[in-house]
Amino acid sequence: MPSALILGASGDIGTAIARRLAESGWSLYLHYHTHENRVTALQSELATAYPKQDFLPVAFDLTHPERLDDLCSQLFSVDAVVVAAGGTTYQLFHDTTAAELTTLMQVHLLTPMLLLAKLEAKLAASGHGRIVFIGSVYGGAGSAMEVAYSTVKGAQSAFVSAYAKEVASLGITVNVVAPGAVATQMNEKMFDASALSAVQAEIPAARFATPADVSYYVSMLVAPAASYLTGQTLYVTGGWLR
Repeated sequence: MPSALILGASGDIGTAIARRLAESGWSLYLHYHTHENRVTALQSELATAYPKQDFLPVAFDLTHPERLDDLCSQLFSVDAVVVAAGGTTYQLFHDTTAAELTTLMQVHLLTPMLLLAKLEAKLAASGHGRIVFIGSVYGGAGSAMEVAYSTVKGAQSAFVSAYAKEVASLGITVNVVAPGAVATQMNEKMFDASALSAVQAEIPAARFATPADVSYYVSMLVAPAASYLTGQTLYVTGGWLR
């Protein structure tokens, strides 16, 4: 059975992706950094529901790309990598520090890129390796107060567009699923109810995406039948900002 590494499996979107892929028969490496309890609970849930598949927690701090060999040593067969880890800062760009920029770049872009280089041979082994980044509509549209975040999300799409050309002959596809506004714990903590309502009023679909909405498109892209779609950014926004 195929195996996927989900970076950021402890987050709302990462957890929804894990549930969707497990339902489709995938064994999973469930990556986390600080939220071990969430991944432990997720592992128990999935192992009970799908006892013939493997669900292995993997701890790693993505701000330490120099330690990637420690992560790779825990991975055996890998047929797909889903990059769902991340965070943001909400402030004027001139208040953003070099340390904050460095963290965003490492977590969203640099460390995943270096990891994919190390895993390329494993991803090519099956002839239908799959890579999916969870991007953002802001990577294309940009957002005031989230300039750094918008930049790294745009860079994910640029990387995918280029790297897809390089590995297409290996049977590896590389894509971005770029949601708009998603109902996650992170957004609920960052913004008050009035701000969230104002955003929802701008969305033609008249609601925030759910993590399950996002997971559907990831499951579509990692399927063996999705071999001819690569180098793309799919905007899952309910019509917002696109």
